[in-house]
Parts: sequence; structure tokens; C-alpha cells
Amino acid sequence: MRKFINLFVLVVLAAVPLAAFSPVSKIGPAKGSLVIVGGGKVPVSISDRFIALAGGPNAHIVYIPTAAEDQGISKIYDDHPSLFGLRNLTVLHTRNRNESNTEAFVAPLRKATGIWFGGGRQWRLVDSYLDTLVHKEMLKLLERGGVIGGTSAGASIQASYMVRGAREGNTVMMAKGYETGLGFIRQVAIDQHINTRKRENDLQEVITAHPELLGIGLYESTAIVVRGDQFEVIGEGKVAITDGKQHAGKPYYLLNVGQRFDLKKRQQK
Repeated sequence: MRKFINLFVLVVLAAVPLAAFSPVSKIGPAKGSLVIVGGGKVPVSISDRFIALAGGPNAHIVYIPTAAEDQGISKIYDDHPSLFGLRNLTVLHTRNRNESNTEAFVAPLRKATGIWFGGGRQWRLVDSYLDTLVHKEMLKLLERGGVIGGTSAGASIQASYMVRGAREGNTVMMAKGYETGLGFIRQVAIDQHINTRKRENDLQEVITAHPELLGIGLYESTAIVVRGDQFEVIGEGKVAITDGKQHAGKPYYLLNVGQRFDLKKRQQK
């Protein structure tokens, strides 16, 4: 009888996918994906990956332009944009946290398979959405396997630690009251536009103050695609890793398009 039970257990275990035994992700989303872009023009290689992860051109996508100035957002509504040529696109925007906690406002997020954050200033996203019902529905979207993407401010907001959040200007790396992002990717700080705005060294300040964090700096037209505890570099540029160490006299080293990185081990795969 014992031999029969042991054999039965072995058969059952063999039928279970190996993925079922994988440790729960500690840094990236356990389910779903992130497409995090460093600003500038979004090349087709990035937009196509976002669309594919969302489920294709007919996927239900929510576009959040809240990081932009009010004038820019008015133009978005006036022009009725179609982000990346997507057919089922809902623009979601508010400056009112009370509205962010209403069932009617979050309804589009519940049927969406993808979210895209536009650029601007990330503190506006914090004011409108951090720790609201909108934020909870974003996390639920990832739990059901969806994708969240964003560029510039829409990149930095996705990290657990948010840089350049000061209302006074985007040169302040650590702004009291605006250091917490939406936390889709944890234990990291994400900077953008680092090549065109000469920001390659800027994350050193943050990592020195918070050595538990990993700094990820993105070139324009470049993205990391995060799934679980690893990411892949796609697009047209490079990604700078700031890990608190010196690399040939610099506080960072560069990853190229096509390279993969293990966020848990903090090393290239």
C-alpha cells in the first residue's frame, strides 16, 4: 500500500508544471509584465512588444496622461488620439483623489489588459493615484496577467522608490513626500532620459543614501521588459545599472539591447 501511495505521489508531481515550484517574485510582478521606457520616441520594437503582451491590437488599453500639464491633456482629449494605433483605447485622467476612489472611474481598468502612462511630471501621478482604488486596480491587472507600460515620468512612477518627484523641478533626485512610486517593480529606482540629459551619474546619489536599492537608468527610445525577477533590454539604446559599486571608474555599467538581467542576483544573465 505504501509503495502504491509513493508511486501515486510521484505521478502527480510529474504532472505539475515546473513553474508551479518557482519561488514567488520578490522584485518584478509575479504575474503580468512591465514595459518601462526612457522617454523620447517610442520605436515600433517597443510599442509592438507592449501590444503583444496586452493581447494584440484589439486589446482593451487604458491610457493615463495625468503626468502631463493640463494644457497637454486638453490637447489629448481634443485630438482623440489612438495610442500606437490601438482600437480599444480609453483615456483615464483626474486630478481628484476622491474620484480615483470611485467605482465608476475605475471601471475601465477592470476590463483592461494593458495600461500606458504618458510622460510629464511623476508627482502628478502620485497626487492623483497613489494608494487609491485606481492603484489597487492596476495591481489587479498585473495579477491577471496584464501589462503596464509607460515612458519618462511613466517609467519612474512604476518603481517602489521614485526619483525626481519634487514639485519644484526635476533636478531634485530625492524629494521628501514624493519618494514612493506605485511599486510595480520593487527595490529599485528608475531614471529616464539619461543619455540626452546627461543623467548617467545621477542615480549614485540615491543608491548611496539607499544602498538596498538598485538604480536603473534608461536611454531614450529604450525599454526594459520586466517579467518576474528579470528584465530584457529592447529598443534602440542602453540601460545603466547603478549598484553601489565602481565599474572602470564609473558608478554604473551599461547593458545593450538584447541583454537580460537578473534583478534578484543583480547581475546580467
